[in-house]
This record gives sequence, C-alpha cells and structure tokens, in this order.
Amino acid sequence: MRNVLIQLREAAGITQQEVADKVGISRSFYGHIENGTRNPSYGLARKISELFDANMESIFFDLDCFRMKRIETIENASYKNQHLSIS
Repeated sequence: MRNVLIQLREAAGITQQEVADKVGISRSFYGHIENGTRNPSYGLARKISELFDANMESIFFDLDCFRMKRIETIENASYKNQHLSIS
C-alpha cells in the first residue's frame, strides 16, 4: 500500500496535506496511512481511491500476496493428489 499511495500522490502532484484536506483527515493521519502504520476505514479508503481515480483493492490490498497464496494452495493440492494416486 505504501508505495502505491506515494506514487499516486506524486503523480497527481499534490502534497500529503492536500490529500488530507480533500478527504477530511489530518495530514499526520494520512502520513500514517501512506507509511503503512495505520489503516483507513472502508469509507476513507473509498474517498482516497476516488480522489486518485484508482481501484480501491489495487491500493489497499496486497494482490500479489493473495496470488502467491493461491498458487501455493494449488501447488500443495497438486502435490497431495500426486502422492495419493501413487499409493
């Protein structure tokens, strides 16, 4: 999340204070969200994603992490099935 928010904000050419003002929070709290030390509420995450005209899931959820877990699950199931059919 951290890198995505920074990249979006810098691409928009705005400061943390400007983002905070537009979504109705303090600059300090937005800084914590951007640094990954605090998580926004669903409503706030939605406001931030709308401000940047970006998909909320792509900003606030580590989609690569979910993909890797899914791949591991598939590989584990495949491995177990191979050993079951050999026995």
